[in-house]
Amino acid sequence: MPYFILFYDVVDDFPAKRTPFRAQHLQKVQVAHDRGELLMGGALAEPADGAVLVFRVDDRSAVWECARADPYVTSGLVTRWQLRPWMQVIATQSGEDALVKRS
Repeated sequence: MPYFILFYDVVDDFPAKRTPFRAQHLQKVQVAHDRGELLMGGALAEPADGAVLVFRVDDRSAVWECARADPYVTSGLVTRWQLRPWMQVIATQSGEDALVKRS
């Protein structure tokens, strides 16, 4: 199953401006995480000018649907987003490093 990274560019002073929408955003991403689609996500820091969400889904349309419904997007806090396929090469699984072999 392929990986995708969703990159968000956000408005200036994002940490303060996201506060009214944060609970709704966290609820939406938790649902995607509970379904096993969203592996991890979080805001970038120093500067706080973006966010990154890593998905593992069969079809990128699931990521687009998640982004379109994100309260940060619908409220205008996300100024631009970009979805990129990601070729994972190495990961930690069950506390052990694992190299993913690609043909």
